[in-house]
Amino acid sequence: MNTNDIRITLPASKSMSNRWLMINHLTGGHFRINKLSTSGDTRLLRRLLTQLEEGTSDVYYCNNAGSVARFLMPLLAITPGHHVLTGDERLCQRPMAPLIESLRQMGLRVECTGQEGFLPLSIQGGVPTKRTVTVDPLLSSQFVSSLLLIAPRMPEGISLTMTQRPTSRPYIEMTCDALRQAGIEVRRSSNGRTYYVSHYAGRPKSATVNIERDWSSASYFYTMALLRPDLRIRLLGLQLESCQGDAATDRFFRLLGVTSTEVRSPFRAAGRSITIQGGAEASRVMQFNCLDCPDLVPTFAVAAAVAGVKATLKGVSNIALKESDRMEAICTELERMGGKVSSSADELTILPAKLNPVEPVCTYGDHRIAMAFAPLRLRYPDLQIEAPEVVDKSFPEFWEQFELVVENKH
Repeated sequence: MNTNDIRITLPASKSMSNRWLMINHLTGGHFRINKLSTSGDTRLLRRLLTQLEEGTSDVYYCNNAGSVARFLMPLLAITPGHHVLTGDERLCQRPMAPLIESLRQMGLRVECTGQEGFLPLSIQGGVPTKRTVTVDPLLSSQFVSSLLLIAPRMPEGISLTMTQRPTSRPYIEMTCDALRQAGIEVRRSSNGRTYYVSHYAGRPKSATVNIERDWSSASYFYTMALLRPDLRIRLLGLQLESCQGDAATDRFFRLLGVTSTEVRSPFRAAGRSITIQGGAEASRVMQFNCLDCPDLVPTFAVAAAVAGVKATLKGVSNIALKESDRMEAICTELERMGGKVSSSADELTILPAKLNPVEPVCTYGDHRIAMAFAPLRLRYPDLQIEAPEVVDKSFPEFWEQFELVVENKH
């Protein structure tokens, strides 16, 4: 084991943390959650769940956190009382119609106080009259996960059918795995379209939950390994076998010559880590389907651009609906640097071009845009990232860990 590896401490998975916060709330707080994410979104969800428990306010303000709003919406709808669910301007532009419609199918009272299908919402909590529901998951898998998560509190559980293939299916399976770990029965139909989740009526299988390190956050260090093949970067606590959809990072970067090696510590408490290093043989033309990992599209696009390869990223239709219009952000910022990009409704192609980043990168208030472009500083030291504080949403310690690589001179 190379003792000169640069050791990076990643945050715990925000996606897993938020699911377990919801499960813990819905099952009466049976679980002790180890290594909970420090992300802004997780801190926000904890605060709003405490607000719900204590009844300090009926207005639930979700900032720009789409997952928090979507997880809270069904919970508020089955919690007695009047509730207002809202957020900042961008969140109120993000689509919520499929989830709103599903809740109405169940006999729950959810009203849009502005434009139909969007926040803000007025919710009158009550008891569902139906346990069978359909949902359109194309725009977000969170519509599915949020409905599955309330099943433990429904007297007869829930039967949920997806009307088409979902985006980010691994995150639905992450939800199902967490529910099973909590002792809740989850079944899926043979065609994969219907989920059956039972009511919670027993003790948990395990009172302690350990949250994995976050693969989404790891992706930015893969770009750094690509740019500094002389370095070995060790991602502490990360493992290749993961239920996180963004573990696809490893597969994509192998195409760019970055290899991942899992390291098992001889000390059990230290667990596993992954060492990554660039410099292996790389593809010059590549295609990659991002349908199950849309949050990685900014990382992949920037990495392909700086590597000078032709990369076609498929399954990207919903990235315009994230914290920013990520399709527009990626194309605009790469083109300002001299990059060549073409896009269609569901495809983004990066063409080889010489980059010349002379202006600050606009982050559009989006943490993933900031972190995707940040590694370019290894090649262009004077590059500036506007509003660097946006990383707090998912990775508050990003810049501290980032500098460990930037400052390494060997």
